[in-house]
Amino acid sequence: MRELFSQAVEQEEESAIDITPMLDIVFIMLIFFIVTATFVKESGIDVNRPDANTATQQDRASILIAIDDTGAVFIDRRRVELDAVRANIERLHAENPQGTVVIQADENASTKQLVAVMDASREAGVYEVSIATERR
Repeated sequence: MRELFSQAVEQEEESAIDITPMLDIVFIMLIFFIVTATFVKESGIDVNRPDANTATQQDRASILIAIDDTGAVFIDRRRVELDAVRANIERLHAENPQGTVVIQADENASTKQLVAVMDASREAGVYEVSIATERR
């Protein structure tokens, strides 16, 4: 009886497939895709951007600021008072010094708010400021 049991255990061990190498490969592929993925940043609100014939694609935008039609300012999907815009830009610029500021202003937004955000970004040390538009 003992011999039959030991033969059954031996046959079961021989027929088992070792999946450890496959799991290693899957884990390495997962790490590769996470590292090489590009993450899309969004300002957090939808704005009706004005149209422009000369609109160009901005590749290095790291700080997205949105101004809605009521004049509210949003950074990283949260509403920010105008007095705190400069501090937020300084913090985000410290995280990515090569990045630029892109302002997504609604076409009905106040020019006063737009200029105030542009001034705040320049006071924070970011001089590359773009305004997002829709290409015609």
